[in-house]
Amino acid sequence: MTTTRSSMLDLTPAARRVTAVVRHITDEQLGDPTPSDCDVATVLDHLMGLTRAFVGTAHKTVTENAAPQASGANLDPGWRTILPARLAELAEAWRDPAAWQGLADAGGVRMPAEMMGVVALDELVLHGWDLARATRRPYAVDAVSIAACLRFVEAMAQPGQGRDGLFGPPVAVPDDAPPFHRLLGLAGRDPAWAARTEE
Repeated sequence: MTTTRSSMLDLTPAARRVTAVVRHITDEQLGDPTPSDCDVATVLDHLMGLTRAFVGTAHKTVTENAAPQASGANLDPGWRTILPARLAELAEAWRDPAAWQGLADAGGVRMPAEMMGVVALDELVLHGWDLARATRRPYAVDAVSIAACLRFVEAMAQPGQGRDGLFGPPVAVPDDAPPFHRLLGLAGRDPAWAARTEE
């Protein structure tokens, strides 16, 4: 299958949204909970690893070494400058049509590169929302990214697709919920989740 520019997705808007949230995170917020059942620092560490991994995926240079389990305790002290740079590098890597062609590997999984690009986008969209909710930052996702990610999580919700390890149990949302809320629910997140306020 030949990938055309019209079938490629632009990861730049999602990467920029995550960067906009990241730049406002304070040290005091690193231990705060997120909608993905881990703290802010752990989500940041996960993003540090996945951005590097998916750059390799785009370039078809993935090694066999599995990435360590994300942990806030392992978060690089330089994350404030390293992560934005990796997010920009990730978006740029997936602007190359070759990134979307053939098969691609990430995390020990091989699948069509076109699908792997959507996985990378989905990671950015969901974890950006996790961080935004946890730190009370605004977060709006473009319709193209929402539609692509929603198609992916809907497909993964079908029986036999092995969603375990990718998403938590689906959260029910109203049938007439906005597409982004349906995406969040299928990805195991409660759209109504809110950070605790100081008493």
